[in-house]
Parts: sequence; structure tokens; C-alpha cells
Amino acid sequence: MRADPGSSQVLSPIEFYDTRRGRRVPFEPLEPGKVGIYSCGPTVYAEQHIGNLRSRLFSDLLKRFLLSEGYAVTHVINITDVGHLVSDADEGEDKMEAAARKAGRTAEEIAAHYTELWRRDGEAVNCLPPEHNPKATEHIPEQIELARKLEAAGYLYRIEDGIYFDTSRFPRYAELAGLDLEGQSEGARIGVTEGKRNPADFAVWKFAEEGVSRLQEWDSPWGRGFPGWHLECSAMSVRYLGPRFDIHTGGIDLATVHHTNEVAQSECGYGVHPWVNFWMHNEFLALSGGEGDEKMSKSKGNVKTLSDLIERGIDPLAFRYFCLQAHYRQQLAFSDEAIESAAKGFARLRRIAAELEQVEGEGDPAAQAPYADRFREALADDLNAPRAMAVVWEVARSDTLAPVDRRDLLRRFEPVLGLSLGEAPSEVSADAESDPRIDALLADRQAAREAKDWATADRIRDELAAEGIEIVDSPEGARWRRRKD
Repeated sequence: MRADPGSSQVLSPIEFYDTRRGRRVPFEPLEPGKVGIYSCGPTVYAEQHIGNLRSRLFSDLLKRFLLSEGYAVTHVINITDVGHLVSDADEGEDKMEAAARKAGRTAEEIAAHYTELWRRDGEAVNCLPPEHNPKATEHIPEQIELARKLEAAGYLYRIEDGIYFDTSRFPRYAELAGLDLEGQSEGARIGVTEGKRNPADFAVWKFAEEGVSRLQEWDSPWGRGFPGWHLECSAMSVRYLGPRFDIHTGGIDLATVHHTNEVAQSECGYGVHPWVNFWMHNEFLALSGGEGDEKMSKSKGNVKTLSDLIERGIDPLAFRYFCLQAHYRQQLAFSDEAIESAAKGFARLRRIAAELEQVEGEGDPAAQAPYADRFREALADDLNAPRAMAVVWEVARSDTLAPVDRRDLLRRFEPVLGLSLGEAPSEVSADAESDPRIDALLADRQAAREAKDWATADRIRDELAAEGIEIVDSPEGARWRRRKD
């Protein structure tokens, strides 16, 4: 229990579900007043789909809520631009290498392009930028140093294709995800690699194959090659947050392999336990339809991107609103009907908030307090966003609260929700500016977007931005305006 610094009210403790402990636990940071969060970021070989975006929106809501509680938050989101093999295990081709070869470009060019798309998607749905956004390729020395620590402590061994971690040396290996290692076949979880001592052993450093030309290779104490996928997150999280930190987030699919391996190499390499105080995992975004719901993934070929939604006239923030309708630990079924319904609901809420912004006068804190408390209590209850949104709608529709109090409450909720409440939905005004050259460029951009020529569309947007021209995408189509600043 702690007091709200803005009142005499005693607030109930924040509780989050910790995957490792398998239960909800009162949250207390390792260092009073400060919270360190590490979130597994994108593998930048393709455009991220909205299932990936749900993970980012979850960690953004977590960060916004903790900021609203007065914590100083340091959020790290990594960029995986090497080492993530096609199988998600220790075999197959590196996803970056495969994408570069297919596109006839360098791995660095592929990474730069899709990293920029990822950042723009985050901006479109109002994600706060991370304090650190490190790339795996820029932290090879840190990864090698961690591997050297593991080797010196006797956790590593060498086989033909690389240096591997011996999971039998780490008794807590199955703890995070509650794995039944004896009851699992190797191929069902992480693939089969000849020469491994134990089925769960994983690569820390992979050797460059003889006669195979790779775009990304580095010298190491064990020979030329590249780091295993799991090594980067351990090395970079510790680089920016220290050997122990508060919260690690990611999709639930990462718990059984990637995060389990992170724990093993981090606790053994840095001599700490627990390495992470809270493991928070979000559930899948499932594609609804046919005979049932199916996890959205690139390997299944059933992905939808934010660009797809924008092309259909869906406001990107409507997707943020859509995700707030389900608890982060519940599967969320996506369908055309569901997102269209969410878009309509979001537009209604935003119009109400915009109308209330016209109200003048001072509100009554006493009248507002019960609603503010229930909103806060919902989020303190393991980020229960649906319950928080119920309070938002109660305030928006209230005929008992004074309009000025409704205005103040929606303003108070907005920094946590990130929905740009108070801003009117985009509409094309009758007196919109017109300029033949800019109108033509806007038409060229639209044609490029329809052809999925994102490079051309982005170039046109950047050229206009350099002139102080802002493009506004809306359900009615794109328009332009001159920035007031």
C-alpha cells in the first residue's frame, strides 16, 4: 500500500502476473522509484505484423501506467539484425541473410528499411520511444564477453557447427516456462542438431560454414561466425539495465525457448538469481475465421500489417483501441468485423472527448476521484485494460457527471491510454489547401502505396516533410496540410 502523492488516499498495491512464479505478485522495483524494462523487439527481415504490434502495445501500456504512478522508467527494446535462424532454433538459414539474398540487397539495407517501418508503426499507434533501442550487430563485443564468461565457468562445449550451452549444468533450466524436458522430444521443441549433449542445449556462437558466403560474420575466440539468437538479449539488457532488472516482456511464444535460454546464460554468466524480477508475457493475436482462430505468424502466411489496415481506411489508433479491449494475457481474435467495430467505437469516443475539450471552467476533484480511483485500480490489477476502458466509457457517457469533470477525467486517462483523446478524428475540410505540385505528389504516393512500393511512398512523404508538409491519412483518403510550427 502506498499513498497517492496528489492526495491523502492510500492506494492498493500494484500486482502483476509473473510467468516464472506462475502467479500474481505485488510489484516493488529493485531500486525505489525506478523501473527497468526490457522488451524483445523485432527481427527486422520483414514488415512486422499486427500480432507483433500487440506485444509492443502491451509493453507501452505497462510503461505508461508505471510512469503515471511516478516511476522513472528505462525501457530497452532490442533490434535483432543477425542470428535469428529460420527455425527459431539452431538450424536453418539466418532470417536476415535469407531476406537480403531474396531482395538482392545487403543485410544492413534490409535491416535499416524494416527498422524504420517498425519505428513508424510505433509512432502511428502512439508508442512511447524506448530510452534505448540497441542493435545486435552493434553489440558483438558484449555478446562475446558473455560467452567468454560462460566458457570460463564450464557451461559451454564445442561441436562441428558451433559453441553450445550445456543445459544439464543449470538445474533451474525448466523453471521459467514450467517445461517437461523428459516428456518432450527434441524435434518438437527446438529441432535436432547432431552432436548436442542434451536435446535442450542451444547455440551461443555459430561457425561460418566452409564455402558459404555470409554477409554478417565476426572474428571470435572460437573462430569466425555469428552469435546465437538468444545471446544478444542477455548481453544488451545487462548493458543498459544492469545484471538484474525489474521486468522482461515478450510474446508468450518466446517463453519456452528464447526466454528460457536467456535465463540460463544470464544467471550462469552473471552469477545472479533471479536475473529478472518479473516476466510478463502477452498472448497471441489470433486470426479469426474459417474453422477457428489461428495464431498470426509469418511462417503461416496469415499476417496482416498496420499498412493493410491503413489502406482500408482504419485509423492506426483504432488498432490500439482494439487491443485495449482484451487483457494482455488473453488471446485476442482479429477479424475484419472486429476491427471495423473497434474503429467505430474509437471514433465515437474521440468525438466525445473532442467536444468536451470545448468546455470551460474548473472541475470538482471530489466528484472525479471515484472514477480516477477505479481506472487506476483496474490497471494496478495486472493491467486490466478492459476494466479500465469500462470506466473510460462510463465517464464519456455519463449524464450525472458535469461536462467539465468528464473533460478532466478523460484528460487524466489519456497519458496512460495513448489514444489521442481530445483530438478530433481526421476529416477533410472544405477549405483544405490545394497546390497542383503537392496534390500530384500525394497522388503518386497513393499509387505507390497501392502497389506496396513502400520505398517510393516513404520517399515522397519525407520530401514533403522536409518542406513542412504533413500528410494526414484518414478513412476518407490522404490529404496534406502545412505544419503550424
